[in-house]
Amino acid sequence: MMQAPHLRVLVVEDEALIRWSIAETLAEHGHSVVEAGSAATAVQALHDLPQPIDVVLLDLRLPDSSNLDLLASIRRLRPESAVVMMTAYDSPEVARHALELGAYRVLDKPFDLHALEHLLIEAHSARNHAASGTSPH
Repeated sequence: MMQAPHLRVLVVEDEALIRWSIAETLAEHGHSVVEAGSAATAVQALHDLPQPIDVVLLDLRLPDSSNLDLLASIRRLRPESAVVMMTAYDSPEVARHALELGAYRVLDKPFDLHALEHLLIEAHSARNHAASGTSPH
């Protein structure tokens, strides 16, 4: 059985308890987690971190960003990173637009933390295959 990759994940979530829960769950599975509580902190981390970020887990609504501009910025700054959006505000139109901008998936909150790791590995794998021009299957 192949071992799951250890990912470097940027978790962008303004709710500290949610951010902590996600970070702890991922760290328990051996992933490296960078946390950001705002859009500005996330952009700064993406500028400052020399290592690649495999997946960005991004909340749609942050105190300093409540639209898809941050997603567009992340896609520009780190095109190699997969992005999974999270939202408590179910909007099919926003979800469709996020996918068009390059998000791998849009998760509705609340979601199952135990299923999150598999989704992030899947998103990373799909991004790697898209970048290399190969199929993940």
